[in-house]
Amino acid sequence: MGRDNPMNKADYFPDRHIGPRDSDLTEMLSSLGYDSLESLMDAVVPTNIRMDRALDLPEAHSERETIATLAQIASRNRVVRSYLGMGYSDTIVPPVIQRNILENPGWYTAYTPYQPEISQGRLEALLNFQTVISELTGLEIANSSLLDEGTAAAEAVTLTQVVTKRKEGARYLVDHNCHPQTIAVVETRAGAKRVPVEVGDPYNFVFDEGTLGVLLQYPGTDGVVRDFREICEKAHAAGSLVTVAADIMSLVLLAPPSEWGADIVIGNSQRFGVPMGHGGPHAAFFATREAYKRNIPGRIIGISRDAHGREALRMALQTREQHIRRDKATSNICTAQVLLAVMAGAYAVYHGPEGLRRIAGRIHQLAGQLAEGLSRLGFDVADTPFFDTLLVRLAEGDANAIIVEASSRGIELRRLSETVITVALDETTTDADIHDLLSVFALGETVAFTIENLDSSSGRLSGFERTGEFMKHSCFHRYRSETEMLRYLKRLEDKDLSLTSAMIPLGSCTMKLNATTEMIGLSWPEFGGLHPFTAAENARGYHELFQRLEHQLAVISGFHAVSLQPNAGSQGEFTGLLVILAYHEKTGGKNRNICLIPSSAHGTNPASAVMAGMKVVVVGTDNGGNIDVDDLRAKAAEHSQDLAALMVTYPSTHGVFESSIREVCSIIHEHGGQVYLDGANMNALVGLCRPGDIGADVCHINLHKTFSIPHGGGGPGMGPIGVAEHLTPFLPKHPMAETGGVEGCGAVSAAPWGSSSILPISWTYIEMMGGPGLLRATQVAILNANYIARRLAGHYDLLYSGQDGLIGHECIIDTRPFKASAGVDVEDMSKRLIDYGFHPPTISFPVPGTMMIEPTESESKAELDRFCDAMISIRNEIRAIEEGKLDREDNPLKNAPHTLFDIAVEHWDHPYTRETAVFPSPATRVHKIWPPVSRIEGAWGDRNLVCVCPPIESYETEQ
Repeated sequence: MGRDNPMNKADYFPDRHIGPRDSDLTEMLSSLGYDSLESLMDAVVPTNIRMDRALDLPEAHSERETIATLAQIASRNRVVRSYLGMGYSDTIVPPVIQRNILENPGWYTAYTPYQPEISQGRLEALLNFQTVISELTGLEIANSSLLDEGTAAAEAVTLTQVVTKRKEGARYLVDHNCHPQTIAVVETRAGAKRVPVEVGDPYNFVFDEGTLGVLLQYPGTDGVVRDFREICEKAHAAGSLVTVAADIMSLVLLAPPSEWGADIVIGNSQRFGVPMGHGGPHAAFFATREAYKRNIPGRIIGISRDAHGREALRMALQTREQHIRRDKATSNICTAQVLLAVMAGAYAVYHGPEGLRRIAGRIHQLAGQLAEGLSRLGFDVADTPFFDTLLVRLAEGDANAIIVEASSRGIELRRLSETVITVALDETTTDADIHDLLSVFALGETVAFTIENLDSSSGRLSGFERTGEFMKHSCFHRYRSETEMLRYLKRLEDKDLSLTSAMIPLGSCTMKLNATTEMIGLSWPEFGGLHPFTAAENARGYHELFQRLEHQLAVISGFHAVSLQPNAGSQGEFTGLLVILAYHEKTGGKNRNICLIPSSAHGTNPASAVMAGMKVVVVGTDNGGNIDVDDLRAKAAEHSQDLAALMVTYPSTHGVFESSIREVCSIIHEHGGQVYLDGANMNALVGLCRPGDIGADVCHINLHKTFSIPHGGGGPGMGPIGVAEHLTPFLPKHPMAETGGVEGCGAVSAAPWGSSSILPISWTYIEMMGGPGLLRATQVAILNANYIARRLAGHYDLLYSGQDGLIGHECIIDTRPFKASAGVDVEDMSKRLIDYGFHPPTISFPVPGTMMIEPTESESKAELDRFCDAMISIRNEIRAIEEGKLDREDNPLKNAPHTLFDIAVEHWDHPYTRETAVFPSPATRVHKIWPPVSRIEGAWGDRNLVCVCPPIESYETEQ
């Protein structure tokens, strides 16, 4: 419904989502010399790419109507008692964690902790997570999460390939007892890099110098706990690495894989208090030996120190990552699963080692009792060690009858074959559930014994038990009562800056409103309680949601079809390139492996291309930051026979609508290539133009940017791809569900539809905005960016602009001259902005020494002005240094950010006042965000890497 719709104004969601009021818009437009949003758009967006019609989407629905519709969709899901296992288990989310983390915007609206001084809370929570993983696996180094277990296993293959330095063609062994989705993802990823994968029995495999490594499952997908010591010895003797995919809860009772030879341990932390959510989001874990710390993928939280020598946390060894190393990065990962890692770490903190032992012990005990009960009923329960999953052998034909009986009781079992069923128990399993399971196997006949009659000590872990203590640090022993846990979580939250406190003006990282109504469905059991591989009839609501969202995204992007499988933007990039390569192979272009990428591209672009097995050729940019069309034409011609694709970001990474985009696409198509459009900046396109209309063949869509999924402190994200009709047959398949195209490339995520449980957020957002609302959001996003650029004009130089000196949704200001004039660099300015109560913009990307600012449509004019006032004030401080009024070395910028500790000292020996330090603007007197630490010494932390909580002895010494 449009602006004049009779819907009650209070119920028109776009008015809630879009920050500036009508009077503000008039004033802002006037400052730019325009009388309407439409006239501004005519000036900003090239006419040759503009849509000639409105989006074919329904009008906006009210928040109340949308939630009612979402409830109807959710009601079509059937939440059953799932005993499927396969790396996913039902769990109990402690309410104190659900309410204060999962449902708390102070946690879910924060950004990746690139500014550690205002991210100490979530950095501590992630350090807790890393410590739990390190101690349960027995390995020295753990990262702060990956996307899912399947892709974590694939990352282990890459690390193995780098470390072993084996010749091309060296094979990789995958245990046939690994989970099928993990095998599929590893095959896809390894296949892209031409690494031969052999799935088989590791006990009968001959390791030699032609073997990269091996992936083992512990316990196996069939539930059996196997002794892999001999296999590890053989692998190591041949110079191969051993990766183990481990169940995190089982490691509470089982011997750590490192003790019997594992070099890498990966897995899923989902069963530590994170709902199954039909597949995600969940935080995968990755741990390895210290020797491989510079090869480990993803983020590592390390302990460093601030300018005063106080302990402080930061993301360590960032030089490994894609935003710096680009095509030479250890992985293409940009979005991790921070919010879910925080939840899993908090679950471990709340329960502590004793609580985890009780939970794991109870699960194992019930599994033992079920095993004895099934034996009494005459079933052959494999006489092998198990933790929570039983392997039950049946007579021919019995499996189907048991599966049908279970389904009639709302129970789901896994059928491995016509004569084998597995039953995987979990934290939520009760005595009554055991009785129901026995009744299922008895096919409804009376069970002549009760669970009390079954031996509770019949679990089988002999020879595999964990010995010794773990999780000894004080944080895992302090917070047993809910009161103490609540206060701990609040203390951590208060150390961070999120959208609850201020605008986060990060260029290229769209930090818009994540409306409460959009988030409500995440807590519903109808979405959270489903196993990703539940029968399709149990997930009818989800499938309806998928179809609706795919349609919405196809309409918005102009593509023929959409795949929801990629569970991050970087995964979307990789998937899009796989689709292109599959298309070329089918159409006779097997040799096509060249990917042209502009030098200004996001670091994930070249990293994704290399991961897909492509060769990157860089295309230059001109003085205006635009693609150098002549260079593009020359390189496309040079590589015409081998050209696979161009990866291009639109609007450009410089925040400009390049008028040559149609010509660029045409050049690539003339030489037989495909155009991959990076949809990171889709926030400037929706309703104005569509990638599918301007020549792109495939585009990934960051739902965590344009379509309101929160960043969660660095994840979760979703990166669906839209493709043109000729690429539709090549969309990714999955071994556990009917999805993808008839010629589909392999699985790219562990779950068929990625992180399903956060998809209601984007559907709800689009539903409440409607076509006109989405268009207006884009228009205001562009207006807000141009308003900031205009207000800062005369104080800072705008580095790039399009026609009429206008920009898209973000602007880059040049801060490089201040290094010579005042000794001030962009980092000094960013840290000083923290004193003004803001999260700094993106710094030194895509141009070193600059700031890239993106306000989004959600910020009000008052907040935009507050930010601009802060930036102008900082420029005046720099001017004071230039004029000699402030000392060149001892000034508010060089010493920023200032903490309470800094100004509480008895003797203030700086040549500026304490008031100048911490109350630099009137707004900071009304509401002050206090950084808990001073500027952090990053290099020191990298040289002295510690990525787990210090030992308990150091804490005791401090006391």
